Amino acid sequence: MVNGLVDGRFVDDPAFLPVLEKAAELGVPLYLHPSFPPGERGAHVLQRTGTSAGRPPGHRRLGLAFGNGLHLLRLVVSGVFDRIPELQVVVGYLGEMIPFALARIDTVLTPVVGLRQPVAEYFQTNIFLTTSGYTTFPPLQCAISVLGVDRLIFSVDYPYTDNASARALLDTAPISPNDREKLAHGTVERLLRL
Repeated sequence: MVNGLVDGRFVDDPAFLPVLEKAAELGVPLYLHPSFPPGERGAHVLQRTGTSAGRPPGHRRLGLAFGNGLHLLRLVVSGVFDRIPELQVVVGYLGEMIPFALARIDTVLTPVVGLRQPVAEYFQTNIFLTTSGYTTFPPLQCAISVLGVDRLIFSVDYPYTDNASARALLDTAPISPNDREKLAHGTVERLLRL
């Protein structure tokens, strides 16, 4: 698991190539999790929050999603998955809003990055998303429509989101029983070879 930047660097930095290669060799996915932005950038993002504790409302649930989404996109556009095609990455929060914007991201980035496949296709070959933090069907429906249930893993976001509402989504989402089984455990069992 990588919790934000490492010493101020994204994991597409060449210094982390041996770690990524070892993860691929071992067949274990890398999990990208959001964290506070570093240094001055972090101070700027967090100011004017209206909180006395210095932590903004929803600090991990929304604002930092953009940074984690950027982290994921950097792995794609830097060519990490071209150099290490076996590497699998898991990102929570239904992909940090990327599924909603993936067609636009693909249209803008694919022509300029020179990768072996379109940017959007890496979300079919190298990236898995968890449902953590989402408890309503429309975001899940978007992710299923864009990526397919075979790239999605059920998860909760305790203590930030209520576990019962996350489970209720799993139980009541209008998806087929086969897709519910994949989402609940089948996809992660396949990914982790359980």
